[in-house]
Parts: sequence; structure tokens; C-alpha cells
Amino acid sequence: MLPLSKELRQQTPVKIHVTTNIYNGNNKESIEWVGIGQYLEKDGSSYVKYEEVIEEGTIKTIVKITENEGLILRSGAVKMRLSFLLNKKRNGSYETPYGTFLMVTDTKRLSFEKAEDSPSGLIDILYDLNMNGNKNGTYHMTIQLKEEKVQA
Repeated sequence: MLPLSKELRQQTPVKIHVTTNIYNGNNKESIEWVGIGQYLEKDGSSYVKYEEVIEEGTIKTIVKITENEGLILRSGAVKMRLSFLLNKKRNGSYETPYGTFLMVTDTKRLSFEKAEDSPSGLIDILYDLNMNGNKNGTYHMTIQLKEEKVQA
């Protein structure tokens, strides 16, 4: 049997609860997703990986977070890149069959409160989003992580 790579050995199964509240004027929209994914730490960054299955296919998501930067990469049925830097504007993109849209995030809050010896914790991102130069709204995304105990 081949030994597992160091990266694979460090991955921990986690239950993930993603909540996104979108504020646009007086309107509020909420999106929630709950599932199982993987958590790992590498080179001073924390990563959360998970897959969502939607009508159009599977979306693979990777969330990377450091002390003051974040990145959300989505591939598969949805292709998106959102970059976050506290109190700064960052360019991103969203690909559709009709073309690629420029997205700009203006991050107001970015934190990851994590338990000391466990991947359990809460990622909290608050940002304004512009798409193709138009304000899309204020987004408040939380990603709650809870370590999944694997039965032996």
C-alpha cells in the first residue's frame, strides 16, 4: 500500500454550515448550505474544501484564510474567484456561459475564530460586492466548522 501524502494525512473531516446574508437596500436574502468537507492547515493558511451538488452539476469549493486575507475558489458547475483583504478592494471573477464578469470585493470584516486543538471554529466575512461596476449588495458570510469524529 502506498503511503498517504503529508497533505492528505493532515486533512480533518468537518461538518460545514455556510450562511450568506445579502443586504441590498431594504431587501435581505439568505442562503444556507450544510454538508461535510475537509479542513487542513498548510504554510500558515487554513483551508476548507467541500463539494455542493446542484441541478447544473457539482461545485467544488476551496476557502483559504490567513490572518487578514481570504480567498474563495469555486470550480465545476460554477466558476468563481473572490479575494478578500481587510479594508481593501480586491478583484475577482465569475464565469458564466455568457462570459466572465468582473467582481470587486470591499472587505469590512474578516476573521477566523478557531478552537485551539481542533478545526472547529467560525469564519466570518463581511464585504460589499460590485459586479461589472454595479453594487450588488453587502454580503455577510459565516462558515461554521465542527470537527467530524470518524468512527473506527
